[in-house]
Amino acid sequence: MAAAVFHQAIGTPHSSLHHELRENSLRLNSNSFWLEIGVSRRGCHRSNQRNFCVVQASTSQTSMFDPVSSPSTNTNNSKKKSNEAALILMRHGESLWNEKNLFTGCVDVPLTKKGVEEAIEAGKRISNIPIDMIYTSALIRAQMTAMLAMTQHRRRKVPIIIHNESEQARTWSEIFSEDTKKQSIPVIAAWQLNERMYGELQGLNKQETADRYGKEQVHEWRRSYDIPPPNGESLEMCAERAVAYFKDQIEPQLLSGKNVMIAAHGNSLRSIIMYLDKLTSQEVISLELSTGMPMLYIFKGGKFIRRGSPVAPTEAGVYAYTRGLAQYRQKLDEMFH
Repeated sequence: MAAAVFHQAIGTPHSSLHHELRENSLRLNSNSFWLEIGVSRRGCHRSNQRNFCVVQASTSQTSMFDPVSSPSTNTNNSKKKSNEAALILMRHGESLWNEKNLFTGCVDVPLTKKGVEEAIEAGKRISNIPIDMIYTSALIRAQMTAMLAMTQHRRRKVPIIIHNESEQARTWSEIFSEDTKKQSIPVIAAWQLNERMYGELQGLNKQETADRYGKEQVHEWRRSYDIPPPNGESLEMCAERAVAYFKDQIEPQLLSGKNVMIAAHGNSLRSIIMYLDKLTSQEVISLELSTGMPMLYIFKGGKFIRRGSPVAPTEAGVYAYTRGLAQYRQKLDEMFH
């Protein structure tokens, strides 16, 4: 389980919302989608000798709906929590500093043309997987990847970044059409999902840094679990914030049956995978994630089951792992063919 570049093909579960198919139309039952937004609070993070602070969203409620999901077998149970949900993890596509072999960390740089293509290809892989919520880091390369991927989704819902920084931001970005809300997916940007902060290495060429400090020292900074680069974060420090956010904000959504996609970074996703797969600190340092390659987990019975990366949206085997996913795809076929 230690060294791994994830590339298996597998499947995912159904959407959390319950509907009935009657007279060739879908009727929404009472189990609606709840988006958590509200008053913001300021949180601070300490990295070695430096502190930095960010704004974090807290909770209140508004609703959006999805008229496509697996049919409910018992409408009286429509308010019960789903026993299954999908979790998609996606590392951003190649960035301009990946291309230049520079330490990027928390510097906010966009995707290359190749990165754009990787994000679009990733979107094709997950085009038949239900998605109710999207979480990204606060960095543009992760947000670009999520948005580009969603342009390929067959459900054709629009991902909308939720701006909760201030009362004005909330007011100015309010949606007044219920029909438009039903065709939207909320996107929550969180600094806790950022790449680990590389401190004084950020912007330096990796090969030149190895020549200057020695390959062993640079490898220790990049691949050890608890040794940070100068004034930066170790993987352990990155894991503390990323996993805490996952447990506090994302896992409850999965528990309620929401299907979630996370678009983030190599180290923040490695941290989350460490938690999901119960890896040791030695195992996680050997874990490699390819850019623009979605990973699928099924959350069922309080456990996370890794299913790898869907190979293609047309591959039958991808959809054979859960009955709910097969039903979801069947409904998409009926709607768009």
